[in-house]
Amino acid sequence: MSPYFSVVIPLYNKAQEISETLTSVLAQTFTDFEVLVINDGSTDDSLTQVQKFNDQRIKVFSTENKGVSHARNYGIKNSKAAFIAFLDADDLWKPHHLNDLKHLTTTYPKCGMYCKAYEKSYFDKLTVKASYNGIAHNFEGIVPDYFNNSIIDSIAWTSAVAIPKSIFNTYGDFDMSLKSGQDTDLWIRIALKEPVVFSNAISATRVITTSNNHLSQSVNVKQRVQLIDRYQHLEQQHKSLKRYLDLNRYSIALERKINGDLIAYKNLVDDIDLTSLNTKQKILLKSPRFIITSFKKLQRFLIKNNLYLSAFR
Repeated sequence: MSPYFSVVIPLYNKAQEISETLTSVLAQTFTDFEVLVINDGSTDDSLTQVQKFNDQRIKVFSTENKGVSHARNYGIKNSKAAFIAFLDADDLWKPHHLNDLKHLTTTYPKCGMYCKAYEKSYFDKLTVKASYNGIAHNFEGIVPDYFNNSIIDSIAWTSAVAIPKSIFNTYGDFDMSLKSGQDTDLWIRIALKEPVVFSNAISATRVITTSNNHLSQSVNVKQRVQLIDRYQHLEQQHKSLKRYLDLNRYSIALERKINGDLIAYKNLVDDIDLTSLNTKQKILLKSPRFIITSFKKLQRFLIKNNLYLSAFR
């Protein structure tokens, strides 16, 4: 008999984190699941840490290092359940996470994505609840407008989402040609066509331990721009998608200015409708490089002192 969920965990050099992540999975109150750990060519002690767990629900697959999209797609291909739940190898679930997702899938059948609220843990210093535009604190159901509701934090986040396996057959899986933003690309494809279900009760933790978790430090900026350009032809007919993409352009434009790439900065800004931005974002977008850099430094300093500052709130 097939399990209800297949939990897909891509693993690459997370020896220090994977044990705690797997422990959070095995502590689930809903137990009808399999765990597919896709060891993506790890060169550290990650695989040894996984092998310490003695649970028949855990299945380990080792592949050459081909990236997180290939690992997730490999897990989807080898999964047995009708619903795929994703978890990155350094993130955590609360014990009721899969039980909550089970409730959503049975209460709201035939939807494209099932999403749970999450919190963000910064540098082991500060934990902040993700914030969703226009969503009440006790919300559960089909979101009114995925893109409008995701302009602060995204309704869908990889470690807090479950997707029917049939959806991948319809809309494809994670795009391996993208080295950054593969998850965002998939969410857009699904949300453009299918209802998205969300529960604003926290059941997952995004663990941010280095600045590399932030878009501003991404080495794959060109891939992010390509991702935005992929959906540009739909913006005129879909106003909330336009705003959603403009906010992505805004984030990348700041990163480009910080790194001195003023040509890319200007090209991105030219495509932004400034009414998509709030006042703080407009000010930062037009600010000199040293102001933006100072803001980023202040943001990190405040996080280390248990305060959260964001231009998106």
